[in-house]
Amino acid sequence: MECTYPNRLRQNRTVPETTASTNRSSILNTAPPEALFVLSALSQYIGAAIAVTVFDEVEPQTVAWFRVIGAAIALLAISPGFHRGWTRRDLIGAAVFGTATALMNLFFYLGIARIDLGKSVAIEFLGPIAVAAATTRSMRNGVALVVAVVGVITLGGVEIGDNTLGVVFILISSAMWAAYIVFGSKVAQVRPGVAGLGVGLAIGSIVIAPAGAPWSGPVWVSPTLLLLCCATGVFSNAIGYGIDQYVLRRIPIRRFSVLLATLPVTAVFIGWVALDQTPSSLDLAGIGLVLIGVAVQERDEIVGLPEPG
Repeated sequence: MECTYPNRLRQNRTVPETTASTNRSSILNTAPPEALFVLSALSQYIGAAIAVTVFDEVEPQTVAWFRVIGAAIALLAISPGFHRGWTRRDLIGAAVFGTATALMNLFFYLGIARIDLGKSVAIEFLGPIAVAAATTRSMRNGVALVVAVVGVITLGGVEIGDNTLGVVFILISSAMWAAYIVFGSKVAQVRPGVAGLGVGLAIGSIVIAPAGAPWSGPVWVSPTLLLLCCATGVFSNAIGYGIDQYVLRRIPIRRFSVLLATLPVTAVFIGWVALDQTPSSLDLAGIGLVLIGVAVQERDEIVGLPEPG
């Protein structure tokens, strides 16, 4: 698979941002990518923990649908002029990206309804590993990926025989996660801010509506459930994926994919704190290997894109 590094893409035209969004972008464009990624990871799995608490009252696929809707509304609300400057090619790219993201969310929620959060994320990480492997061009990064893979396999010690359907759902989500990384890096270059993500998720919400809408009745009649379902979108997609868009502009896809190795660690931590899903000693060993894999990766020089103007 041939992947283009985000910081080496040709300079695409961009749509000017307003003063308020420019100030927000300035902070996100100058903060260390690793720090932004930690914030993104925490936000994503806080949203997932909220979702798990709602599954007893609302079907997982419906929570996923509201997650995508809530995120699209939040992102478009902070993207003035998001409807201007689109070409047919840009719109198709955003639609593919948004559909992949929506399907990733849908199958991930179907999976975590059956498997612990940390283990689900570990299995799902096979997608990003595939992207990183396809773009690795040095021995050091190869070693980093091997160590991270061993850690993920250790952390993802799920008895497939007991959770076959859950594992299938997570593997599908994994494939969509790989698509999210590849297409997300391209959308991030074409549109400033998070407008591309917002438009893509709006389209994605339509695509997965047949899966989520039929069971949405309880949500519409309960303000609390509606708020919780939409909160998953704000935490996981609007904040989490929104930050990812800024990170993807500043680092190569390979480095982003290896940074994603920290997500199983974050998911295990959130699952332990918020959902009482206590990690075993084997889980902790996997966490250690993942962290080693991230630590030994080769650091490419970050070549930032010019400010949109």
